[in-house]
Amino acid sequence: MGPARRWPVISALGVIQILTWGSSFYLPAVLAGPIADGTGWPLAWVVGGLSVGLLAAAFASPRVGLAIHRHGGRPVLALAAVLLAVGLAILGGAPNLPVYLAGWIVIGLGMGCGLYDPAFATLGRLYGSDARPAITTLTLWGGFASTVCWPLSAFLVARIGWRGTCLAYAGLHITVTLPLALLMIPPMPAKVVGSVRERRDGGTLTARERRAYLLMAAVLVFGGTVMAMVSVHLIALLQARGVALASAVTYGALIGPAQVGARLVEMAGKGRHHPLWTLAAAMALVSLGLGILAAGLPAVGVALVLYGAGNGIYSIARGAVPLALFGPVRYPVLIGRLARPGLIAQALAPALGALALAYGGPDVAYGLLLILALANLGLAVTLLRNG
Repeated sequence: MGPARRWPVISALGVIQILTWGSSFYLPAVLAGPIADGTGWPLAWVVGGLSVGLLAAAFASPRVGLAIHRHGGRPVLALAAVLLAVGLAILGGAPNLPVYLAGWIVIGLGMGCGLYDPAFATLGRLYGSDARPAITTLTLWGGFASTVCWPLSAFLVARIGWRGTCLAYAGLHITVTLPLALLMIPPMPAKVVGSVRERRDGGTLTARERRAYLLMAAVLVFGGTVMAMVSVHLIALLQARGVALASAVTYGALIGPAQVGARLVEMAGKGRHHPLWTLAAAMALVSLGLGILAAGLPAVGVALVLYGAGNGIYSIARGAVPLALFGPVRYPVLIGRLARPGLIAQALAPALGALALAYGGPDVAYGLLLILALANLGLAVTLLRNG
């Protein structure tokens, strides 16, 4: 399928990613306060719903990868829309905290079927070894999820409340996401169906590939931990170093444009270099940015631009590296397996960051982030040498 014919598919997937991220991962950022205020439920448990969802996504991800391997991405992405709609409807009508958390379990299953990893696996199924440019373009769309959905969530909460907002997102999944998945995502190509029949398991690895797989899994664990800790605790970390709240929010807003800018640079490169170089560059930028913050240097804006740029191209590398290392036939199964440890790390990371801040202070928290980032840089370099 030529580049021109890919745009409708990538655009459809892009809209799916914006609505999926915005109504799941990014939902508590705006809704947690109104939910806690309106119900009296503890804020920690309200926010903890996302961790419950991420654990559910981790549970589902290997099975999701196997399903995409065997049947393609269209039915899995359609299922994601239905699960997200049902989960959000449960949230919107939850009479108590246990039902609310049950809703997050259903949302988590939808996240496992619909976030980046299943979307990357879908592109790998459709375009094979040539999927890298499509993966890069899709991350550009995904980068606008918070930009679109945070203001949308705030607008909806102000007018119809948090319960109405959850129901509105459920409606969007049924009326927008589900039709896009069913009508715009092509079925698995016939030549791929034949290769799947020959290799039903899709996940057999040689000893050398097993080493690369384990290294990549470790990268995703450390990378997921750093990303989740920074996402949740950045404002508190900056304030602990004497940055005023308004300035901290302004600095934090630099991360999004830096992510998109770095992805545009990667796109302009048109895949001239191996994705392992992208991964190493991402980890170097993240380490440099966090190093500046940990050292307390008066360059917070520069540090967060570097961190954001690294995180931006890391999103591309996590999809492109397994495709390059293991090939397109096994890609959906292996990326589904690889997603599990990273999702578990993201679920647990906010609590880890809170403990570091509470018992060690900001210096310990910054130090922990820097150690994890440098360890990931070492893993990326090791993969590069052995890839």
